[in-house]
Parts: sequence; structure tokens; C-alpha cells
Amino acid sequence: MDPHEEYIAVIRERLEPKRYQHSRNVAKAAVKLAEQNGVDPGKAYICGLLHDVEKNASREEQKKYMLQLGEPLPDYVLENPKLWHAPAGAAYVRDELGIVDAEMIRAIKYHTTGRPNMSMLEKVIYVADFISDERDYPGVEDVRETAYRNIDEAILIGTRFTLTMLLKRYHVINYDTIALYNEVAAEIGDRMEDSK
Repeated sequence: MDPHEEYIAVIRERLEPKRYQHSRNVAKAAVKLAEQNGVDPGKAYICGLLHDVEKNASREEQKKYMLQLGEPLPDYVLENPKLWHAPAGAAYVRDELGIVDAEMIRAIKYHTTGRPNMSMLEKVIYVADFISDERDYPGVEDVRETAYRNIDEAILIGTRFTLTMLLKRYHVINYDTIALYNEVAAEIGDRMEDSK
């Protein structure tokens, strides 16, 4: 029996079929990225499975768990229901599934927005969500190829894609996402520009 069958059963029950398959795909990508980046593949697999556990929950449930997390959230998160599932999911896995590993909680909490100073596990889940097998947005193959070569470069490409999409749609941008982009761009942006 798969030692993670309990978590698989949770997402099978809580998620729509496409979201369930996405979560399985993120878990698979997370294991591969974890192995390449010195991260515990078991933790990465669990976070990948559970990262969207609250995605199909009602707004009321998402808000309840998000607030139950007990951590301050900026107004632009509180006012944007599309971002609620990540902090809500972090609280759900802690309070309902008993996962108390702080790094795993953060990986789920920030899998959508990212943040500056992410741990390698957080980076793995953030990138795995971008490159899971069913993703087909323009440029996904570049992000996938880059992810398995250099995770920070994949973060820069993926975050640039997110920021561009949000700007085109006139959506509010999470400050953590901007800070993440700036952090990685300051570290490797010049090198990536030179290699193009």
C-alpha cells in the first residue's frame, strides 16, 4: 500500500477530477525537482499532492481556514479570493491532517505567489506547479526544460510569465511575487540575459 494513500484519498474526495490530476502531476514533478536539488522527496511529494487541497472548497471554507492559519496576511491577499486557497490549504493540512512541519506549511502557503527567501522545498513546489504535465500555456516547455537544469532560472521565467499575465489583465499583483522576482533577477538576471 502507498504510504501516502491517506493524502491521495483526501484530494480525490475534495478536488474536481482535473484538479486532482493536476495535484498528482505536481507531486510527480516535485519529486524529480527535489531529487535534483537536495530536498527530501517524501516531503516534496506530500506538498505536491496537497498544495491545492482547498482549491475547490467554497469561498466560506477557504476564508475560514485562511484566517485560522493565524498568520498576518496583507490586504491584497485578504481582498483577492483567488489567492485564498493557498493559505487556506496550509491551515487545512496543519489542522485537519496533522502536518506540522513548518517548511511544508510554507511551501503550500506560498505555492501560488512565491515569496522572497524561499527554502528549496518552497521553490520546488512553486516550480512544480508551473510545470506539471497537464500545463500547456505558451512557453511551458521552456520553463520545464529550465526547471530541470536550474530551478532559480525557472523561477525567474515562471514569475515573469505570471507578472506579465496579471499586468495584461489589470489584476492586483501580490507584493511577495514582485519581491521574489526582484530577488532572483538581482541574483541571476544579468547572467540569463547574457546567455540569450
